[in-house]
Amino acid sequence: MGKTSPRIVLCPKCGAAVRWEAESRFRPFCSARCKGMDLGAWANDEYRVAAEAPPELPDHISPPYDE
Repeated sequence: MGKTSPRIVLCPKCGAAVRWEAESRFRPFCSARCKGMDLGAWANDEYRVAAEAPPELPDHISPPYDE
């Protein structure tokens, strides 16, 4: 079997093409700079995971208490 070319992915920060292989030190990022900028965005709460509000409890059920 012949050697296949590595998959090309886009850097999630800047969109540059990145070869998905062991030699790509910062994958999926293109550089340490993009990797650091993404980590900083997480640390600053710039990314959020969408979630639905929990359902309201009926009046006849009381919430659990912390003792």
